[in-house]
Amino acid sequence: MTSNYQPLNLVQVRPGMVLSDELLDVQGHVLLPQGTVLTEAMLALMPRHGIAVLPILQEEVSAEAVQATLNHHEARIAQLFRKNDADSDSDWATATLRRFVSDFRLGTEETPEHE
Repeated sequence: MTSNYQPLNLVQVRPGMVLSDELLDVQGHVLLPQGTVLTEAMLALMPRHGIAVLPILQEEVSAEAVQATLNHHEARIAQLFRKNDADSDSDWATATLRRFVSDFRLGTEETPEHE
């Protein structure tokens, strides 16, 4: 673990905070890499994976750094799905996958209120 982290309960974590270390599930699989800027959608999925405490970087993250991370994710998604037209209904499975990946990485998913 990095030296400048603070373990925070899930209810204390806010979108825009940064993971100081890899986030592992109960089986030891990496859920999110170190340095991930957390989104509302990511935080909403934590209880499903049994995550109650997150290692949060203590340093403040600038709005420019958050925007740069989102731009990086957008570019990566565009590269991964370059052969799929997002507006076409011809390949619904790939379009659905693209939507789920985009929602998760960019934090655009609307979180259900009754979970």
